[in-house]
Amino acid sequence: MAAIAAEQIRMVDGQHSASFAGKNEGYHSAVSWAAVAAGAFVTAALGLILLALGAGAGLSSLSPWSTSATSPSAVGMGALAWIAGIEIVASAVGGYMAGRLRTKWVDVHSDEVYFRDTAHGFLAWAVALVLTAAFLTSAASVMVGGEARGAASTRAEQGMDGADRYFVDQLYRTDPGAAVAAVPADGSVRSEAATILAHSIRQRELSAADKRYLVASVQSRTGLSPDHADSRVTDVFAQAQLAMDTARKATAHALYWLFVALLLGAFAASAAATLGGKERDRAHIG
Repeated sequence: MAAIAAEQIRMVDGQHSASFAGKNEGYHSAVSWAAVAAGAFVTAALGLILLALGAGAGLSSLSPWSTSATSPSAVGMGALAWIAGIEIVASAVGGYMAGRLRTKWVDVHSDEVYFRDTAHGFLAWAVALVLTAAFLTSAASVMVGGEARGAASTRAEQGMDGADRYFVDQLYRTDPGAAVAAVPADGSVRSEAATILAHSIRQRELSAADKRYLVASVQSRTGLSPDHADSRVTDVFAQAQLAMDTARKATAHALYWLFVALLLGAFAASAAATLGGKERDRAHIG
């Protein structure tokens, strides 16, 4: 009888241990990766859809996924507001999905549940960001529009490396009434002038030797007097430098606001995941 009683006690203890192990949160992952992945895919897909919508309205010439140079005209308040709106809406929907679809935890303190829901939303946003940047950049860039990429392609074909064709054309433009140039400015001459301009813009100074060379080149191909050719080279370089400085400021301004937009997206995803988790926990089988 004693042996039977001891065996029953061991069985009861084993059942209690198994029940405790089933409820112990240490035996389960605190992250529902399936819910995180679902929220991330929803965020990425919705972001691309909204980018396409904005491209149709001309608002998505600026994009966090575009690798092209940013033109000053693209960095408007409308484009910045649209990018911020895309991040907030897409991240909020994806975060809500991650919170609503995550595994329901039992015997977990409410503060811990709040933290985990917030973490699920943030993880969904982070995975969507990495997913889009790694795999969907080309698709997003196509939706953005080709103005900046077209300008970059033109500069690459001409070997100008930052010097716009417009400024090179200004150098060799023949004024009405001027003598016809004996030697027209062909592609190699223009490319060389563009290289000098680009180098000088990077150095923020047009050296005396480069200036003399450009003045002689412009004079021989436009029929201008030495003084007029010198004045043209000086003016064109000043305009090119001002344009590049404006583009740099526009890019810095855009990157700052894109940083803010991405942070807003992270906050929206985290808050929405918390809301989705609460809705999941409140749902009861009727």
